[in-house]
Amino acid sequence: MRAGPVAARKALLRRESRAARAAMSEADRAAAARELLTIVLDLPEAGMAGTVAAYLGVGTEPGTSALVYALWKRGSYVLLPVLLPDMDLDWASYEGPDSLAPGPRGLLQPTEPGRGVTAVASADLVIVPALAVDRRGNRLGRGGGSYDRALARVGAAVPTVALLYDGELIDEVPAAAHDRPVRAVAQPGRGITRFG
Repeated sequence: MRAGPVAARKALLRRESRAARAAMSEADRAAAARELLTIVLDLPEAGMAGTVAAYLGVGTEPGTSALVYALWKRGSYVLLPVLLPDMDLDWASYEGPDSLAPGPRGLLQPTEPGRGVTAVASADLVIVPALAVDRRGNRLGRGGGSYDRALARVGAAVPTVALLYDGELIDEVPAAAHDRPVRAVAQPGRGITRFG
């Protein structure tokens, strides 16, 4: 079966984004992670959030382990995703670095009991991965649809923030009907950009 035009454009954009990330030095990625940590922790929404749904970056994604730890140490209840066989996301509590174990697709996942796919709806702030985001908030993910399903469960008033490197906020991300936009992005050199 042939992929439609949106899927084909997404696939091309994913390849370009992954290549650009792979070309970054480890030092540049580490510096970006430190900047993003400060930017997110300085968000008023992060300071007020009782529950934060976040993720642990893998591969060339912006590193988030220090951010997750800092949110937890600050007293937020932190939920992390657990990838299910159908590519949906269960959510479990983060209880420090020792509460993590290797999961599928190179992910680190919490070892605490899952709280169900709807647990993300209890979050006061949702931090998500993205390869790129456009100026309407359309997000390019890895292609499994996991975060589109999760974002569909998040209330309209809850801030959803994608973490990007500089240059990954672009003019257009191809979007299909099932795609869910984010409400803001954080970039190391530009800080927070909000949409709508």
